[in-house]
Amino acid sequence: MKLKFGINTGFAINRFVEPDDWVSIVADELGLNMVQFTADLLNPWYPDYIVKKGVEKIRNECDKRGVEIETTFTSQFTRVNHLLHPNDEIRKIWIEWFKKFFEMSVTLGAIGAGSHFGIMTIRDWENAQIRRLRLEKGIEGWQELSEYGHEIGLKFLLWEPMSVGREIGETITSTMFIQSNCAEGFAIPMKICYDVDHGDITSENPDDTNPEVWIKIFNRDIRVIHLKQSLLDKGGHYPFTKEYNERGKIKPEKILSVIKESQYEELSLVLEISHRERNPYDKMVIQDLKNSVEFWRPHIQSFAS
Repeated sequence: MKLKFGINTGFAINRFVEPDDWVSIVADELGLNMVQFTADLLNPWYPDYIVKKGVEKIRNECDKRGVEIETTFTSQFTRVNHLLHPNDEIRKIWIEWFKKFFEMSVTLGAIGAGSHFGIMTIRDWENAQIRRLRLEKGIEGWQELSEYGHEIGLKFLLWEPMSVGREIGETITSTMFIQSNCAEGFAIPMKICYDVDHGDITSENPDDTNPEVWIKIFNRDIRVIHLKQSLLDKGGHYPFTKEYNERGKIKPEKILSVIKESQYEELSLVLEISHRERNPYDKMVIQDLKNSVEFWRPHIQSFAS
């Protein structure tokens, strides 16, 4: 199988926004050659000339240092209702936003792009009839985006199962529902970007927060896995450092073992680690990322050998 190891650029948001800065961190300090680029570093709603210059600068820096942008994704500032927004006009605007984002993604060299499925308001989620309507509209929106993605050269779409019902995909069952409804009629596949720290901790089914079970069940659907250390409180996107590894449940050998057993054809493991804008954490970002890469690297190398 093809297994890639890289990093999501969420770590760089508002800290390392210039391409020569974050690309050099990825390539030179972390020794990685693949990233999942996040929209918050270059929002497609910027004027076209700014987006064009920004994309060109990013491509130049990535080419110079041998970094591939394989996929793109939304992030902190774009973690909004979008395709499940209660206002139909706003929902349509977000579909246009995604089309621009996909165009930008293809120009950056990405083969896949995506986001969370959409987020419902609490009021909408608690009304069963409206909930069904929102989901139908969301599926229609993603189908339209699949057609556009196919036209411009994307190979697949991505969506990320979340941790509460109104953010969609909080359980294995709810994720199966989305996958089964985003298959027929889609011009390119709707793949899963699975986060090992997600899942509903109040679910009566312990499998809903068991990464190994998700990876095994969705072996035909998962294309990207977001890696971070996960604690019982699910309180943050923790790095793989000694402090958190001693308390965390994410073990590389377990994750890689079930990947091998599940016969994946192609998969990307992507570190998605966030630090609060507080001291001392703000000054620990690069070292924590280095430690996380070094924690995973020997396991990745062993898997590939």
